[in-house]
Amino acid sequence: MTYPMMEQKRFKGDEIITDGDKKISSLLAFWQWAYSDLVGNTERGVLAEYLVACALGVENNYRISWNRYDLTSSDGVTIEVKSSGYLQTWEQKQLSYIEFNISETYGWDSVSNEYSSVKKRQAKVYVFCVHKHKEQATINPLLIDQWDFYVLPTDTLNNEAKTQKTIRLSALTKVGAQKCAFGDIKSEISKYA
Repeated sequence: MTYPMMEQKRFKGDEIITDGDKKISSLLAFWQWAYSDLVGNTERGVLAEYLVACALGVENNYRISWNRYDLTSSDGVTIEVKSSGYLQTWEQKQLSYIEFNISETYGWDSVSNEYSSVKKRQAKVYVFCVHKHKEQATINPLLIDQWDFYVLPTDTLNNEAKTQKTIRLSALTKVGAQKCAFGDIKSEISKYA
């Protein structure tokens, strides 16, 4: 027996978690419990994906957690979104270095349910999102002006970083990553359609 890919739906947040007829909680309460740490690496990364989706106008889709790339623009450009930030939720002795994972992977395709046979960087373009804010008292990842965005075609990464697994922001800018305003992300990515 096979189990085909299940069709996803977007939830609203007002859905109820129940035990028989007894209301236990709501989906919104679960989201608040599970995903309120927007400064930590995991949720900040998902937020960065969502911000880029908003910039591209594709935020009405839903996120596929383990697809070979994070987003597809309306003109078909595949995008990998990476994030980093100076501040973390845990105690720090110093600000974090801005570094991104750029490892090659065996991409998984959510439609075919198979991994690719070639290890590579799966998307056509990378968007590197830097939560640049450095003051704990005023940190708010929901404010776009606390972020910087850099766009780089994967071909450049492949030529300049070859099989590197990580790259720092300083190296990204040296190889040509284009810093762009949030409102310019879509037009910058469209160049690679």
